[in-house]
Amino acid sequence: MISLLKEPYTTVQLKSILHPIINQWFFGKFKDFSQPQLYGVMEIHQRKNILISAPTGSGKTLTSFLAILNELVDSALKGILEDKVYCVYVSPLKALNYDIQHNLICPLEEIQEIAGKDLGIRIGVRTGDTTANEKQKMLKNPPHILITTPESLAIMINSPKFKANLANIQWLLIDEIHSLAENKRGVHLNVTMERLQKLSPASSEKYSERF
Repeated sequence: MISLLKEPYTTVQLKSILHPIINQWFFGKFKDFSQPQLYGVMEIHQRKNILISAPTGSGKTLTSFLAILNELVDSALKGILEDKVYCVYVSPLKALNYDIQHNLICPLEEIQEIAGKDLGIRIGVRTGDTTANEKQKMLKNPPHILITTPESLAIMINSPKFKANLANIQWLLIDEIHSLAENKRGVHLNVTMERLQKLSPASSEKYSERF
């Protein structure tokens, strides 16, 4: 059943679920949470399905990663971060360099600087351009956040060796969903998502983000 979240969460509520290091990083860069963050971060934290639709530049991508980075950082600091894929981020685009650098890699580097150490959180990109050597490295040391395309995800879920790394994912993010919903790539991705849900029951607690 689809429902509309009528009221956003408050800044106080979001701050209460974020690790002190995440709060320090966030409020060192921003005055307050954006509207997508006020609506979305708590829902993602609670493992609820959510569709976020908002204008470009409103902070949707950071909304996607804030709650996830929060839990990975907390696990890393507690020494319980496992060698597995926690999050799969699917985009129909290969050219993700700016978004990922700006909203994931740079924040993680700045958060680690505040923490005073390397937290060991790995980010990996798997597309049709990924080399065989990079794929082998990813197989031995799976990224905690895996960034990929619909087609590459379908290939990975068919790989006997790699699909074991997808058995316990916690979050599935679908970016640019509006560009996929009306075509064959969307149908293909939908089948892959159903297969992933059977492989990893936790992945049923997913959300889609729309640009």
